[in-house]
Amino acid sequence: MPETPSVHCCIAGGGPAGMMLGLLLARAGVSVLVLEKHPDFLRDFRGDTLHPSTLEIIHELGLLERFLRLPHQKVQRINARFGDLEFTLADFSHLPTHCRYVAFMPQWDFLNFLVEVGSEYPAFHVRMSAEVTDLIESGGSVVGLRAQTATGRLDVRAALVVGADGRHSIVRKRAGLPVEEFGAPMDVLWFRMSRNPEDPVDPMGRFDTGRIFIMLNRGDYWQCGFVIAKGSLDEIRARGLPLFRDRVAKLAPFAADRVHELQDWEPIKLLTVQVDRLRQWYKPGLLCIGDAAHAMSPVGGVGINLAIQDAVAAANLLVQPLRDGRVTEKDLAKVQARRMWPTQLTQQAQLIVQNRVIRHVLDSKVPLSPPWVVQLLARFPFLRRIPARMIGLGVRPEHVRTPVG
Repeated sequence: MPETPSVHCCIAGGGPAGMMLGLLLARAGVSVLVLEKHPDFLRDFRGDTLHPSTLEIIHELGLLERFLRLPHQKVQRINARFGDLEFTLADFSHLPTHCRYVAFMPQWDFLNFLVEVGSEYPAFHVRMSAEVTDLIESGGSVVGLRAQTATGRLDVRAALVVGADGRHSIVRKRAGLPVEEFGAPMDVLWFRMSRNPEDPVDPMGRFDTGRIFIMLNRGDYWQCGFVIAKGSLDEIRARGLPLFRDRVAKLAPFAADRVHELQDWEPIKLLTVQVDRLRQWYKPGLLCIGDAAHAMSPVGGVGINLAIQDAVAAANLLVQPLRDGRVTEKDLAKVQARRMWPTQLTQQAQLIVQNRVIRHVLDSKVPLSPPWVVQLLARFPFLRRIPARMIGLGVRPEHVRTPVG
């Protein structure tokens, strides 16, 4: 016989959106169970950047000082090189927040922190190694989740099911929610190289003829992203690893003595870029948030932070209905209405960068000339506050308004 626990809210997916929502609901006295399919969080994630908007939420929860005791790097500026022109893309030092920087922190540390804090509330529960396999439906409504655990089947009954299980969401697939695909001209090869103390500190991006290379400072190593044209991985591999290492060395000359660390293709992971959005994020008894509702481009590194904004908005709007024991479609529609506009604007901006800048760079066969926007950013420092606000705060930053129950 399967286990059959009952909670106010059952969340599929223990990523940033799922764990933040679980913490906020439990803090307000709403019983919540988060189901995470992996046994722990120790794996290589796409994004480890926590932007000022997320750090402000942690401050509002009264957790900032405790949070900043965890190992992290503070980044006030994002630098880039377009052809021969070096410039600062974004300067976060002028933002109206308590933390005027981006914090680079391994996502497993961030998630463990949310679990640790959430576990201080009796209403917060997490099941690791619990892979969601299906929805439980009754009378046209979703009434729970079915999962497989190491000890057998788990059938969770809940007044609300939340799909926060990422861009390959089993919840949205089983719910049959329609998805709008926007495509992407690129994928990313993701790998590490060691970092020396005399290396630059700030993250950097290099846009060169036919190539885009990103380096993120992770303390003792660089997390590197080599952007490639979508579907070109086999061609790159066929040309050989020595040529790939040579390209990396030319894009990051200060680290040329370390490209030999790439001994084979195994540590070089392909991150497939997709951009999509659900037309409707909900159905009776069910809501999708984060990447399950809208897979984001890596442009701007805003995906994690947008997902956390979804979680905060959902908690603000749904705590009272969950306390009352009945969440209506109207309640769920309010969450989508609140978050759809910033999602659309953010994705639109990402698609413009993808299609007008990244595609152009990847297709280029001649030396690049910086576009006028880049030239303005390089010439007028105050303009760097605009991308800093878009990246650091987003279109509609959310604030914690849930009570402590």
